[in-house]
Amino acid sequence: MSEPLDPARPSAESPYHSARVRNYFLGIMTLTYALNLFDRQLLSMLQESIKADLLLSDTQLGLLTGTAFAFFYVIAGVPIARFADRGGNRRNIITVAVGLWSFMTALSGLAGSYMHLFLARMGVGLGEAGGSPPAHSMISDVFPPEQRATAMATYSVGVNIGIMMGFLLGGILNEYFGWRIAFLAVGIPGIFLAILIRTTIVEPVRGWSENRVVAPEVINLSEALGLLWKSKTFRHLSVAGGLTALMGYGTMNWSAPFFIRQFGLGTAELGIWLALGSGVCGAVGTYFAGFYCDRLSRIDTRWNLWLPALAAVIAGVCMLFILNQSNPYIALSINLLMGGLITCYIGPSIATLHGIVDPRMRATVSAVFYLIINVIGLGVGPTLIGVISDHYAATLGDGSLRMALLIVIPVAALWSAAHFMMAARYLRKGL
Repeated sequence: MSEPLDPARPSAESPYHSARVRNYFLGIMTLTYALNLFDRQLLSMLQESIKADLLLSDTQLGLLTGTAFAFFYVIAGVPIARFADRGGNRRNIITVAVGLWSFMTALSGLAGSYMHLFLARMGVGLGEAGGSPPAHSMISDVFPPEQRATAMATYSVGVNIGIMMGFLLGGILNEYFGWRIAFLAVGIPGIFLAILIRTTIVEPVRGWSENRVVAPEVINLSEALGLLWKSKTFRHLSVAGGLTALMGYGTMNWSAPFFIRQFGLGTAELGIWLALGSGVCGAVGTYFAGFYCDRLSRIDTRWNLWLPALAAVIAGVCMLFILNQSNPYIALSINLLMGGLITCYIGPSIATLHGIVDPRMRATVSAVFYLIINVIGLGVGPTLIGVISDHYAATLGDGSLRMALLIVIPVAALWSAAHFMMAARYLRKGL
């Protein structure tokens, strides 16, 4: 991400002419996204302890890890994005969001009941709704189209870093200090990150990276939604993203309970394996998906969607192998490959969407896209798997979760790939 930008572009005084400043900005945004996912994913490593402490069912755990978070996340996402697109200071929006979700994560550690914890997770969702859409909009104003998929993929590596930290540190903190201390230890540092963002990040000029002067007129919400609905690329890409997210969140939220129940692994050892899969391997896959999409799209822009389709299919096949292994270490090794594939779609998808909309709609299109993928992926995925697991519990015992994953994940993988391919059919016209 270090190629010099055209000095003829507007706002020559902008600090983002410096590659060092651009990379610092992208690094801080990536760290913010990592904390976002760390706070979110931490719960998956703690849920077996929380289940035993608060006497919960798998359905309640599914609601806690999915619906409780997703409800406010999707409700608040679009209004916050509209504020960002209507001229709100995006840097300040992100600052407030980070502070709020960090406080609510720490508050989760003080929960004395299921409802208390449920409400705290809603608060985390409300805060995290203000993170990615404004960040996406800023990234597109800092990095030009030919670097955008790589920039978005770099930002999206925060997903993998956050998940890795959630699995690794979550497992260790839970095993040695308990789930309440884990929430407190993760929530408090976010307050300091919010201060760092407010004091060191500069709000970029809209349209700067494309040498465009953005019209001051605001595109109203109904017009923006109408334009998105007319785009077949957007419609198919949103469904594809939602189903891939369902596969991803379903896997990430239930992989720890699956390996614990199926193989009796401890959370500290398991956390290391899952951190390597979703964190290290996932980060490599996410980054290089954007990197190669930027290069392959010079040959054919549809590679931005073909590559995520291929990754989804391979990930679905990996899950079939994982669920049919009797050796936990072979299953965990296959999970490393799956971790490298499951978030490949994020960077190329956002870069594609930002390429087909007006700069005044970029936070909005990100928020609507995230709304859809989180309703399908986070709102439905973990809860659906929990419900199916409870349904089979009487007959299969601890094997009920394996059956639920077998029913949901491979189907979601193939279905999402089909929509990625259909979105690619209309991409050139949309661009």
